[in-house]
Amino acid sequence: MRRLRRGIVAFLGLALVACAAGPRGPYDWEARLSGDRVVLLGEVHDNAEQHRIRLAVLQRALERGWRPAIALEQLDHERQPDVDRARRDRPLDAQHLIDAAVPASERRGWDWDFYRPVIELALQHDLPLVAANLSDADAARIVRGGDAAVFDASTRAAIGLDRPIPPSWLAAQEREVEEGHCHLLPPALLPAMARAQLTRDAVMASALRQHAAGGVVLLAGNGHVRRDIGVPRWLGRDWQGRVFSVAFLEDQGDAAIAAAVDAVVRTPPQPRPDPCEALRAHPARTP
Repeated sequence: MRRLRRGIVAFLGLALVACAAGPRGPYDWEARLSGDRVVLLGEVHDNAEQHRIRLAVLQRALERGWRPAIALEQLDHERQPDVDRARRDRPLDAQHLIDAAVPASERRGWDWDFYRPVIELALQHDLPLVAANLSDADAARIVRGGDAAVFDASTRAAIGLDRPIPPSWLAAQEREVEEGHCHLLPPALLPAMARAQLTRDAVMASALRQHAAGGVVLLAGNGHVRRDIGVPRWLGRDWQGRVFSVAFLEDQGDAAIAAAVDAVVRTPPQPRPDPCEALRAHPARTP
């Protein structure tokens, strides 16, 4: 579910901001990374070149004097106390923070060699580090029992989960989940899994709102940074003028994602096995 790649074309009619200069920038949109901007930088999770480019973009923004909070999809929101404690214990030790905030049993799915440099950068500049994501365990509970299985009524209202989801938005997320799982999921499971994905975006949006006073950057998969169905939509209309969303895509694909963000960075594809083969070998079961 984390590698959602395609979906409906964005309804917001956003203009694609052209990338400038060389393959690693600087890009003409980087000047927008300043002030109280809410910046969402996407990724294909295992693409090493994208991680290198994104780190360079952040380094240049900090060199210009920007001091945003850094929010990570890779850290679950209930681990924020562990993040803060690790910083107090060893203020400049990124690996210690990872060890404290991510139990060894939960490290599968993320290559922490890609994220450690960003954490190191945040620690060097004493930037707030925000554990932004819904945990997989909570997502599984939501699939089985809905949002109320995880959040009480006041928390649901604070996050925005009490609002009705337009059918077109839910249907779009169902298509994302279905395609992300290579059309191998039982159709009856799609609505619940889409709802868990929507909740994941809502939780990340809530984290951004709480840490956006001096600007904030979210590092997350490309599906989450989409303005039409991802985290920006949960931020609401009042925030849209502050939002700047960048997708990091491979080659010329993913036209729907490209149409749903403000800028695109293209890289060659990362060599990888066919992910659908693994799903065929180990079909998904109800969480």
